[in-house]
Amino acid sequence: MAIKIKHIATRFALILALAAAVPLIAYGVVSIRSLQRATRESIIAGNINVAAPVAEEIRRYVTTNAALLKTLAGDLQDTGLQTWQQDRILKNYVLQTREFREVTLFDETGRMIATSRAGKPRVSVPTAAPPVAFDGVGMSAMHVDEDLLPTAVFSIHLTHLNQPDGWLVGEFSLEEMWKMVDQIRIGPHGYALVVAPDGTLIAHGDPDKKTLVAQSQNMSGHNPLVGRGAPPSAEYVDQDGRRQLGVSARIAPLDWTVIVEQPTSEAYATADALRGQLIVAITIALLVMVGVGLLFGRRFIAPIFTLRRGTQLVADGKLDTRVEIASEDEFGQLGQAFNAMAGRLGELQEEVKKQERQAMFVRIAAGLFHDLSHPIQNVGNNAKLLAREDMNADERRGFFQTIERELATIKRFLDDLRNVAKPKPIERFPMDINGSLAEIVESMRAEGERHGIGIEARYADVPLVIDGDRFALGRVCRNLLTNAIQATEPGGHIMVTTSRIDDRAEVTVADTGSGIPPDRLAAIFDDFVTTKKNGLGLGLAVSKRIVEQMDGTITVASELGRGTSFTLRFPAGGSQSEQAAAS
Repeated sequence: MAIKIKHIATRFALILALAAAVPLIAYGVVSIRSLQRATRESIIAGNINVAAPVAEEIRRYVTTNAALLKTLAGDLQDTGLQTWQQDRILKNYVLQTREFREVTLFDETGRMIATSRAGKPRVSVPTAAPPVAFDGVGMSAMHVDEDLLPTAVFSIHLTHLNQPDGWLVGEFSLEEMWKMVDQIRIGPHGYALVVAPDGTLIAHGDPDKKTLVAQSQNMSGHNPLVGRGAPPSAEYVDQDGRRQLGVSARIAPLDWTVIVEQPTSEAYATADALRGQLIVAITIALLVMVGVGLLFGRRFIAPIFTLRRGTQLVADGKLDTRVEIASEDEFGQLGQAFNAMAGRLGELQEEVKKQERQAMFVRIAAGLFHDLSHPIQNVGNNAKLLAREDMNADERRGFFQTIERELATIKRFLDDLRNVAKPKPIERFPMDINGSLAEIVESMRAEGERHGIGIEARYADVPLVIDGDRFALGRVCRNLLTNAIQATEPGGHIMVTTSRIDDRAEVTVADTGSGIPPDRLAAIFDDFVTTKKNGLGLGLAVSKRIVEQMDGTITVASELGRGTSFTLRFPAGGSQSEQAAAS
């Protein structure tokens, strides 16, 4: 009887091993091919994501400076300027715009009228159509000057000078473009390069290939990505005999091409290693499956089912689950390890909850200290100064005002804490946004000036009447202005704007501060979320609740290094009775 059972178990194990081997081998072959294809597509997509922003940056860099030169040309036309005035304008322009080394004004015959140079100009009127032209600006081919730096010449045909038609010609430095290209690295030996429409090399990120730029190396015979109709990606052998994986991004309207190339040995190194590991893993898995199936049969399978059921229960959150495997072999040890793991997971879960509570307490404590210590200290200092007998009435009045201001700050902070737990209902009456904001902006100007920040306001020409709470809206706007002041460096400015668009009244508070990271924007209005080093992060959350209680919305747009803009939108009233009530 025992022999028969053993024989059945052996046959079962063999059938199971053979049934699993065929699909496993097929899966391995398909996986390896899919891995190779997916890896290549992923690397190409990643490199294109590198090349495309570089192309856009170069396009913006060149076209922006061309537009600046075009603006200068507009300033010189139909203005009635004397020659010495034009000369002064050109010199000031070159001093303020470091990309232009020289700007010279010629008449139609090529005679110089004014120039930014102290001596004879280096540039001249173009004698032929420039190879690149966009938006009325001609651009010469890039060349390397005496300092081995890239240079191009911009030319604009002027048709409304005081004299007959003429030309404005500027020598433009492309050194910043070289710096952009030099910063691109794909792995240890992957670089970016820029080529002209005819295949001439304009820039190269490889330090060893810089001389090719000075030699005006033509890449058409070495790179299939050069030229019109070229594919966006390709594998090829470069002039050094190395196989490269390259991707390209065209720079319109310059018709230049940014190419990012990487040796295929580097690009596919991880995929090749994974492929080898996958082959080894599949081979080992097949051998182990057949051997273990022959040795243990059904007895081998039973503990697996037990462990699978236990794992599923643990995955469902039942961390008190335990398994019983009546053996002293590895499966028994695995069962003991599983039980120990489940117990430890329960302990870790409790520890994590405890740490989260402690972290929240520490954060709240730090926020309370940060937000309350300064106003409390100011109240204490001014209270001590009031006790001095040598203070006159004006000084005492100033100290009282400081104490009242700081106490109001503390009260607003405590109101924010209370509104988080239990939002305070607001009373809504018709109100004019323009009048309310004017008072708030005037009251905040002194705070802005104290930080070296200008606060400006531009109000709608017509009354903007909404159904709201004047005090509650004031808290929102003060909070936005305070945040803008804290986020803006001295010398910056804040603009407050009101307008009416269709049936909505809009209020915009925009600053020139540091901006908010894109990954933080989605949660900026959540409780206890802040971009500051200290603070509880309640101001914007409370502001959002107040705006929504007045049937409004609040949105934010931000760009790092450029500033942040908050926009409030409310249903606008327009009847005479509402305007009378608001006034």
